[in-house]
Amino acid sequence: MGVSFDLFGTLVTADRPDDPADAVATELAKRDVAVPDDWATAYAEPHVDAPEGAEVPLPAHVSRALSSRGVDAEHNAARRAVVAAFDPTVETRPGALEAVAAARKRGPVAICSNCSVPELVGRTLVRSAFERDDFDAIVTSVGCGWRKPAPEIFDRTAAELGVATADLVHVGDDPRTDGGIEAAGGTAVLLEDLSLAAVPARLAASTPDEHSSND
Repeated sequence: MGVSFDLFGTLVTADRPDDPADAVATELAKRDVAVPDDWATAYAEPHVDAPEGAEVPLPAHVSRALSSRGVDAEHNAARRAVVAAFDPTVETRPGALEAVAAARKRGPVAICSNCSVPELVGRTLVRSAFERDDFDAIVTSVGCGWRKPAPEIFDRTAAELGVATADLVHVGDDPRTDGGIEAAGGTAVLLEDLSLAAVPARLAASTPDEHSSND
């Protein structure tokens, strides 16, 4: 049995810009990129034709949005601006350390996180109370190309842990995304009706063929 955890909203809280488009625009301007007058509109438009469930890295989206207005961002400016715009203050949620420690008693443990910003998951973990070796694998949507609830991200997480997807228990706070593990054949432990402090007991009661989310 392997256990994976959602990161944002489950193990940690991390602030994000109130207006992401404006935050990215500010960082682009710092890098001498000419920000279009209708940037908010350009940022909100789709610019990458991706398959359903696929992740579009935010720097790619920003670059395409700029290109749609005739602006070229050179020297990796779009990526650097995005990384700087999403630079969070992080707090480890009460009970998170204990939940991960309990999971490690059951088998290998991973992070399985939706995140379109490169480097953000790594920087978040560095600023949290966790150590890098608390996790045997870190799988992100920007890294693997698929967003929860797509089964591909859960399959990748299970493979990284060396278990079958059916033997993966995923802990998260969002039924829509984290609950997708059940369609992939695994088990969801959702914080919808379960406190993080109750996760260790829930994991102790889990078996690989159990597919119940909250009971």
